[in-house]
Amino acid sequence: MNKNLYLVRCGEVALKGMNKPYFERILLERVKNALACYEGAEARWIDGLMFVRVPDTVPEDDVVDKCVKVFGVASVSTAVECEKDIDKIGAAAAEMMQKIIDNEGVQSFKVKGKRADKSFPIQSPEIGRIVGAIILKACKVLRVDVHKPDVTLTVDVRREGAYIFRDKVRGFGGLPLGTNGRGMILMSGGIDSPVAAFMMAKRGMTIEAVHFHSYPYTSQRAQQKVEDLVRVLAGYMGTIRMHVINLLPIQEQIVTNCPEDETTLLVRRFMMRIAEQIAIKNKNMMLITGEDLGQVASQTAEALVVTDSVVKMPVMRPLIAMDKVDIMDKAREIGTYDISIQPYEDCCTVFLPKHPVTKPKLERIEESESKLDVDALVAAAVASEEIVTISPR
Repeated sequence: MNKNLYLVRCGEVALKGMNKPYFERILLERVKNALACYEGAEARWIDGLMFVRVPDTVPEDDVVDKCVKVFGVASVSTAVECEKDIDKIGAAAAEMMQKIIDNEGVQSFKVKGKRADKSFPIQSPEIGRIVGAIILKACKVLRVDVHKPDVTLTVDVRREGAYIFRDKVRGFGGLPLGTNGRGMILMSGGIDSPVAAFMMAKRGMTIEAVHFHSYPYTSQRAQQKVEDLVRVLAGYMGTIRMHVINLLPIQEQIVTNCPEDETTLLVRRFMMRIAEQIAIKNKNMMLITGEDLGQVASQTAEALVVTDSVVKMPVMRPLIAMDKVDIMDKAREIGTYDISIQPYEDCCTVFLPKHPVTKPKLERIEESESKLDVDALVAAAVASEEIVTISPR
């Protein structure tokens, strides 16, 4: 079985010092899991570089796409392997360049040499010059351009062989999933919460989700939208469990018994209480939200302090200081934006006050909550939990 070679580079993992072997082991497992759908795929570390081999019947773009979605991967290159003989390296590079010419009609190139194996008798700059001369002789339509070439080939001479590659396709970097605890994301159908979940997973955190709905005020299609968002995230994180909670009974009690301008904040405090209980039950270490300081009334500094006062668990807000435009750009990059902007309502739009309080006082909020049987409402909501298991497509 013929196999194509891919060079996978780690980013931050390489800086982990004494803990580096642990992070490398987890990253290797994640890459293998991502490629498990291809029979005969294999991966292993050699001197700080991951060598991935996949049957050549699998499209190269598919393999690269799966690898770059693994958190901890900095870049991936499709490579050609040859013996550590300069003439054979040149011949392999010329053959690769001819294929590029045939497919793309390029006119200029340069070659970069990299000598990781210091026992190889030719130094890095000379490797580039010799291989470039061989390519020029074989591909007469080309010219050398060291400043703005159409194509740059890199020749990497290592202890175990020589490797020629063209591009480095960037990954998301970060840390391998599962190396940094577990967190529970409060997942709405908006733009922000999927990005927040992605950013925490990129730091190595395993993610579960809790979603609140207000059926029948919110539709089944609204929940399907959230499931679609989580399925996109599952493409990066693997299977995700989503805990679905009916919030309507709590909202109705708040609307009936509490001041209208406090409705959103009171609902938010209940969501945090419920999420904390579910997180504790499922051994999650912290809550995660997509809140962005000052974006809406419930996300002012004062409102966030009041919201956090009902839970003991740490609350992570990875988007807290980001501009909305930057959050939208990240959503587009990870593939959630087009789903998030679909016009299906979520529970936060139900019973929305005309003039929500923006600088709440904790004492006043607690006084309003005293009119409610908080513990019973939270217990009933947790008891209504449904669990949806969402896997990648």
